[in-house]
Amino acid sequence: MDNPSKIIEGGVEYWLGKFDGKSVLYDFDKILIYLNAKGKLLFGKQFRIYDEDTVIIRKLCYYFIKDKENCLKDDIDPDKGILLSGPVGCGKTSLMKLLRHIVPMQRPYEMIPCRNVTFSFNHLGFKTVEEYGNTKFYCFDDLGVEPSGRFYGKDLNVMGEVLLSRYELYLQTKHKIKTHATTNLNAEELEDRYGHRVRSRMRELFNLIAFDKRAGDKRK
Repeated sequence: MDNPSKIIEGGVEYWLGKFDGKSVLYDFDKILIYLNAKGKLLFGKQFRIYDEDTVIIRKLCYYFIKDKENCLKDDIDPDKGILLSGPVGCGKTSLMKLLRHIVPMQRPYEMIPCRNVTFSFNHLGFKTVEEYGNTKFYCFDDLGVEPSGRFYGKDLNVMGEVLLSRYELYLQTKHKIKTHATTNLNAEELEDRYGHRVRSRMRELFNLIAFDKRAGDKRK
């Protein structure tokens, strides 16, 4: 792709901004037009960008396009991953599936439901923790509501262990390995679920971007 500001979807050209040969000057309104179109392709005709979500989407866009100035204003560290939190059905998963498409030249991350990680541990044991503690980029979906892991009579808080592995990796690779997650839980609930040690590592792994607690359920 010669021009990273241009994306073609279904034969239609979308311009996300202007490219001067070195960098893209992004235009948020144009990004929104593209996200609306891409969202419909990914999730169906009923998909739309809600006005009340544009503040969150703007922050996520600044992060993904690496807009250092605006990231600084919003206290976002481009080296860390994203922890997107908010009530059930507010659209967290869809946004994390969608926003990676605005930066097709960046390394993509895989969306993994946390319960799948636990189910995998129940079958394969600690090999699962090693598997997800690798150098791939992941977004762990629905963190905190997955069941506990159990392998040969031994209980394990599987996602807690995976996050500790990802944190070690993050340090070893000088902050180059990205881990993202979505959650319905708040900070206190996450600490109850994973304990203080994991919670403090999460602060170093993630930028917290949160929907308003009153955000409606868009699936209704």
